[in-house]
Amino acid sequence: MQGTTAPSVSGRGLVCPHRASHFRHTQRVSRRGMCARAQSAPYSGSTVSPPLKGKHFLHIDDFSSEELQNMLDLGLMAKGKLAQKLDTSFKPFLGYTMCMIFTKPSARTRISFETGFKLMGGEVIIPDSISIGKREPTKDIARVVSRYNDVIMARLNGHEDLLELAEHSRVPIINGLTDYNHPCQIMADVMTIMEKKGKFEGLKVVYVGDGNNIVNSWLRLSTRIPFEFTCVCPPGYEPHQGTVELAQAAGKSKIIVTNDPQEGVKGADVIYTDVWASMGQKDEADKRKKDFTDYQVNKEMMARTGKDTLFMHCLPAERPWEVTDEVIESDASVVWDQAENRMHAQNGILLHCMEHL
Repeated sequence: MQGTTAPSVSGRGLVCPHRASHFRHTQRVSRRGMCARAQSAPYSGSTVSPPLKGKHFLHIDDFSSEELQNMLDLGLMAKGKLAQKLDTSFKPFLGYTMCMIFTKPSARTRISFETGFKLMGGEVIIPDSISIGKREPTKDIARVVSRYNDVIMARLNGHEDLLELAEHSRVPIINGLTDYNHPCQIMADVMTIMEKKGKFEGLKVVYVGDGNNIVNSWLRLSTRIPFEFTCVCPPGYEPHQGTVELAQAAGKSKIIVTNDPQEGVKGADVIYTDVWASMGQKDEADKRKKDFTDYQVNKEMMARTGKDTLFMHCLPAERPWEVTDEVIESDASVVWDQAENRMHAQNGILLHCMEHL
């Protein structure tokens, strides 16, 4: 299934800030998305009440391309300042607190958010347990916690819970992941690609694997920034059709969904993968290993691109299933830079959404 091809990209477009300071494409598209594959009604950040100050970060396409560029610029600026270990004067969040709410296990999300916020002078609070929507209504949790803190990061199962938190919060809600999307991860990915390739716009990103929340986030990004996105997946594991249609309807990027791993990866500037069975799907692991056998990222697949292709993985990696050790440990792999940039990209998101600097 092949989607709409965007108009040709002129100029450098989205490039590393050292080469250009702004996206060249700023057309706004309606802010929509999807949750489970069975749903067709899109989510919209535009229907959620804003905080008293700042902005929620719920979906990538809740923002213009210029705003996304500003987040990346701020993240890279903070990255540079934090690298200067002898200079401890960069404390934009001194006197501020962030509460982090988890209903999913977390390693990189927790460590990257907590480390970044503390390095910039803030304090972080992580409650032992908050039973979202069980012990008390989600909206009540939002009303109370937002009176104690300046920002809330939430890593949740249900996307509806995230939207309810945002609707009733006085402070910005930052989406650390839901079953529907993972926008912070994609911002870190774009930052990494920009650093390695010098630009992002116009490149071909090929995702190989399950059409999951990572794919939803790439698709929504494609409504803001022109690039080519291909999802290569086994039959029955395609991304939600409504989200694909959203990306196609924007007319900004070329969108392809294919079951052919031989053809799908040709010309890729980036090959990206994720675990075959995410949290909550481990009971399907044996079946998925059979279904995804032909979708392993190995040296043969990397060679089929015909280009100097980057390998990316949002982690954790389950070697040797979705990726071989040979690939993830190769010179083509930027996985560890990608993981580091979670912190820097999120710092930029926080600075933008909390209206600092």
